[in-house]
Amino acid sequence: MTAVYAEEMADLLGLTINELFEQYGAPQTVYAVRGNKVGQDDVVFRYPMGDFYLYRDQVWQVALKSAYDVNIGDNRETVQSVLGERSRQIGRSILLFLSGQAWPRVLRVDFDDSDVVSAIFIYRPDF
Repeated sequence: MTAVYAEEMADLLGLTINELFEQYGAPQTVYAVRGNKVGQDDVVFRYPMGDFYLYRDQVWQVALKSAYDVNIGDNRETVQSVLGERSRQIGRSILLFLSGQAWPRVLRVDFDDSDVVSAIFIYRPDF
């Protein structure tokens, strides 16, 4: 399996399960994530490059350890510097809206109590 860059990961949003299997084979692990509301549960396929969240039969979100020069463990100041003025702070997260597709895509960087990056997601907010 070849390495996939975060920018390419954003292009994987919307892939069907069949397309995901064709490109990457079977996942290492499959697990469920409970949503905040009934019916918001996700099935997640874990691959070496990231975790793919599925809605019905399409990828709607990918969790990564690194994306767009932001890494798990970076501090908030570093992230704001890297993502620049186009990014927006919303609560404990920084959002960057990405261009290049027919549907909206967002990079979300979450921080822990110490203002250190705890999670990085690229997702489709229209799902």
